[in-house]
Amino acid sequence: MRADDRSRLEEAAREIRALTLDAIGFLGVGHVGGALSVVELLAVLYHQVMRVDPADPRWEGRDRLVLSKGHAGPALYAALATRGFFPREWLHTLNKGGTRLPSHCDRNRTPGVDMTTGSLGQGLSAAVGIALANRLDGRSNMVYAVLGDGESDEGQVWEAAMAASQFRLSRLVAFTDCNKLQIDGPTAEVMDLGDLGAKWAAFGWYAQRVDGHDVAAIAEAVGRAAAEGASSGRPSMIVLDTVKGKGASFCEGQASSHNMNLDYETAKKAIAELGFGGRI
Repeated sequence: MRADDRSRLEEAAREIRALTLDAIGFLGVGHVGGALSVVELLAVLYHQVMRVDPADPRWEGRDRLVLSKGHAGPALYAALATRGFFPREWLHTLNKGGTRLPSHCDRNRTPGVDMTTGSLGQGLSAAVGIALANRLDGRSNMVYAVLGDGESDEGQVWEAAMAASQFRLSRLVAFTDCNKLQIDGPTAEVMDLGDLGAKWAAFGWYAQRVDGHDVAAIAEAVGRAAAEGASSGRPSMIVLDTVKGKGASFCEGQASSHNMNLDYETAKKAIAELGFGGRI
């Protein structure tokens, strides 16, 4: 990746992280940890990889994203706002009465959201269905799905994994946000997932593992996934090693950040630490 592209994506990630903190802090409560751990991925997808049209969110030629860990919706909303899908002012309506930005993603409310999610374990099945529908309709659209490592305790995830491999969904690329924490504590203690990359490979997927906070590593992994799909017909899983609450010193690496109270002053201090004080 060229240095200027890396710099541009890193700046997009900082802005998405700051806007996410601002939205949750303005509300006073939210899923801080799991939203902040997927920020670099969303920056890469929406500012480099995905074919989308903010002026036409339902454009048939667009690539689709299924945010299976739908509680990370605030980060997705921030990413969509930076791409111009809706005014940034909407972010201060997060999860309030009449909002178009509910806590968990809703495709019927938010421009740019492709699937209603939040019931963990179900999103990959939806992504498999979308990829199959694209094939039946003769479309070349890519489908991306984002899962959590805690979410991977759900059996439906692995049913979808088998189906994607069986039907050779080469245009499906999934990511596991492996921040190693879930609502009840460390994933290794709640339900040890072992070697996730090896698991997905055993299910017939092309599996990679990269630093989930390195925009260049993510972009390069997505490129390899696309090339592998074209050559072998396999779906791809990219396991992202991340830190829950990344970039917010008050909660980084803490299981309690899964859903927490966040006063606006604390959020603004964290935003200032990111270099965005007074800029959003």
